[in-house]
Amino acid sequence: MIGADTRLALDSVAQNLLFRQAHTAHAFTDDPVPDEMVEEIYDLVKYGPTAFNQQPLRVLLLRSPESRERLLRHLSRGNRDKTERAPLVAVLAVDHEFHQELPEQFPALPAAKDLFYADREVRERSAAVNGALQAAYFIVGIRAAGLAAGPMTGFDAAGIDAEFFPDGEHSVLAVVNIGRPKPDGLRPRGPRLEYHQVFSSI
Repeated sequence: MIGADTRLALDSVAQNLLFRQAHTAHAFTDDPVPDEMVEEIYDLVKYGPTAFNQQPLRVLLLRSPESRERLLRHLSRGNRDKTERAPLVAVLAVDHEFHQELPEQFPALPAAKDLFYADREVRERSAAVNGALQAAYFIVGIRAAGLAAGPMTGFDAAGIDAEFFPDGEHSVLAVVNIGRPKPDGLRPRGPRLEYHQVFSSI
């Protein structure tokens, strides 16, 4: 690992906040996460790159006890308690009709809407990839706000889609618990692959 941080424009404090000292959180304090903070997070992460600048991600914020209860029955047992207690829960989904907005989002080639995404199966694959990119940016944005994220994919996807997206035009990607982590809500970091295990040159 590079220790001096002199090669990166981002200072070491920001690097630690976003990556080195950031952890997936499993328990949070009771501090609320207001809509204004979520909007500021989005205003930052919306600039992350995607193919043709497509923006398929849709985020449903669950704040009421009733909406939280509707979600819990679709989560795996190990994810229910922490989700019930999190200050804010976000259901991340993708819109399979994202292509309708491409003429405005990618004015360099307005025809991309029909040239590349007229087929529903193609749109679903593209939405999954680019929605996942947007979800990753969202998690980094949560960390930039001084919060912690607890992303999860342990759930009944068909159940969540039927519960919250009955129009059939959206599919859930992940559920993310959001808040300020408790000191005992962070588990030891798992090992990562080394540079030489990931990168190669030809």
